[in-house]
Amino acid sequence: MVSRADRGVFAEWWWTVDKFLLAGVIGLMLIGVVLSLAGSPPVAERIGLDSFHFVERHVAFLIPAIAILIATSLLSPRDVRRVALIVFVVSIVLMFATLFIGQEVKGARRWINVIGFSLQPSEFMKPAFVVLCAWLFTENTRRSDIPGNIFGVLLLGIVVSLLVAQPDLGQTMLVVVSWAVVFFMAGLSWYWIGALAVLAAGGVVAAYTVFPHFASRINRFLDPGAGGDTFQVDTALESIRNGGLLGRGPGEGLVKRILPDSHTDFIFAVGAEEFGVIFCILLVMLFAFVVIRGLAHSLRNEDAFVRIASAGLIVLFGVQSGINMSVNLNLMPAKGMTLPFISYGGSSMLALAFQMGLVLALTRRRYEPVRLTTGFSAFPADRLPTPKAGAV
Repeated sequence: MVSRADRGVFAEWWWTVDKFLLAGVIGLMLIGVVLSLAGSPPVAERIGLDSFHFVERHVAFLIPAIAILIATSLLSPRDVRRVALIVFVVSIVLMFATLFIGQEVKGARRWINVIGFSLQPSEFMKPAFVVLCAWLFTENTRRSDIPGNIFGVLLLGIVVSLLVAQPDLGQTMLVVVSWAVVFFMAGLSWYWIGALAVLAAGGVVAAYTVFPHFASRINRFLDPGAGGDTFQVDTALESIRNGGLLGRGPGEGLVKRILPDSHTDFIFAVGAEEFGVIFCILLVMLFAFVVIRGLAHSLRNEDAFVRIASAGLIVLFGVQSGINMSVNLNLMPAKGMTLPFISYGGSSMLALAFQMGLVLALTRRRYEPVRLTTGFSAFPADRLPTPKAGAV
């Protein structure tokens, strides 16, 4: 056990970090290993790899992901801003390079080879972008000489331009929603709300007009009988129905044998078929617990930057989770987006660990010095020395 009297870095972290939030994140990671064992072997066999190729890689990425999660959660709010700036700049440079030297997969350039590792820079850009925008919007309210709102809009323009150029419209939507939440919490005026609503509507119309694959997905969702490939969504729905309440049993699922993305985008459907609807409900509740717990912490914090940044990061996590599960249930148009900590994907796993590490760092309990009659005390409020009897 770690003593409360210990003043070491680990001891301070242990007694200030939200252990329930940490346990929720670790729980999702472990569930991801179980579902990887369930959904990935048939995929590996279909493409001529060892049955446990994706499982082994998933576990291999999980180890550094936990290290990143813990190391990032040790940061102070000031260090969070500094690290976010570095990660954002590096990610933007790599995203720009990806357009020219990146790997093209299904007509999109989103991955770049870095030291033999296929990296998706946009995954790391997202949490860093949210933190930087939270800082800019906060500074805009504190200091009139810093046009934080303008800089925040410019950053959004740069990020959206690079994502659309790849193209990656799903990540674009995710970034815009998170940015809007951060801006809203910073106290934007109704003029900004109206302007952003008009721009968002114009962006959707432009995407529908310019990108045929985006228009096709919208059309198939609104009218499944209009034609087009709906095989993955239809198969996912059938697997959920076949699973029933308790599932067919571990390893007994059929959907993973025919579904191309059963280890990534549609791993939720694999879990539903093998472990049942009750398991899926519990998984949704775990995601909801992490989101609600994180938002509760952020709303209680008196520091504007910490409050806005942590809320933005949690919304980013929650919206991504909701999109993936909604696609599996055919509640929204199909979009290739991973289920956090559950789907296979090295960049996604490491970036999400970094993201939730930032949340844990920002939501840690911090004790402010309190004023006494004899000056300032560095004691936490719950450890102030008890005055002797008769003392004034």
